[in-house]
Amino acid sequence: MDDLAGFLRTRRSRVDPSSVGIRADSRRRVAGLRREEVAHLSGVSVDYYVRLEQGRATQPSDQVLDALARVLGLDETEREHLSRLACQRRRAKAPGSRIRPELLRVLDLVAEAPAFIMNHRLDVLAGNRLAGLLFGRPVPGLNTARHLFLEEAERGLYADWEKCTLDVVGHLRLAVGQYPDDPRLASLIGELAMGSERFRRLWARADVRARTHGRKPYRHPLVGLLELHQENFGLPGESGMELVVLSATPGSPAEDGLRLLSSLGTENGDVEEPSVRARTRE
Repeated sequence: MDDLAGFLRTRRSRVDPSSVGIRADSRRRVAGLRREEVAHLSGVSVDYYVRLEQGRATQPSDQVLDALARVLGLDETEREHLSRLACQRRRAKAPGSRIRPELLRVLDLVAEAPAFIMNHRLDVLAGNRLAGLLFGRPVPGLNTARHLFLEEAERGLYADWEKCTLDVVGHLRLAVGQYPDDPRLASLIGELAMGSERFRRLWARADVRARTHGRKPYRHPLVGLLELHQENFGLPGESGMELVVLSATPGSPAEDGLRLLSSLGTENGDVEEPSVRARTRE
């Protein structure tokens, strides 16, 4: 689904030649840098770099990867992704989806903010009551990438939809680099590519993103705009899983909105236990 050759080609095409001291004129037909330019600036032979882009070279050294990262202007996340793609050691096995009961108790403790646990495929495995109210459905079984790209009626929930799509595609690119042999991840990517033109365009760019925190606004049909802050917590010992908490600034309209949402759920007969049951399928 992803490889070193494709990643190098897309990164090379985005580099402005003038940023690395190469004068470009109107006759230049290549977007970004040429292969031989990347090779020269990185201190490797043209033949070796060509073989890298053709997938024929052996595992490059850390020194070569560092040089390529410098020339291609990679950030830390992209550099780590490059290293994973170049690694020829045994590939990581896709983790399972079982959640320890102790983690469900942690969700029970988060009462005033939507919180859920998701895996590397962006499958929501478990969530608290407010998470279900935010998404308007039971969250176990929800895949946030599918929800974002394929469920047109739900698109309005994401107040910053275009930004969300960039984050999701960047996350899935990282997941593919980490778990390239995961058939369910491959199936999800294929489904999204078949069903969404925007996903296809973004996927072709091969951008990677590691979103660990930041602004996440929602436009809920019952309580209006909720300006929330997202924090992603990697779960030690639970490979590929993250705890996601969407909090509101104290005293803000979003905090009032979450309180209203919680009360509306109660009035509508929402008596679901604090922690929504997790999916246990492997």
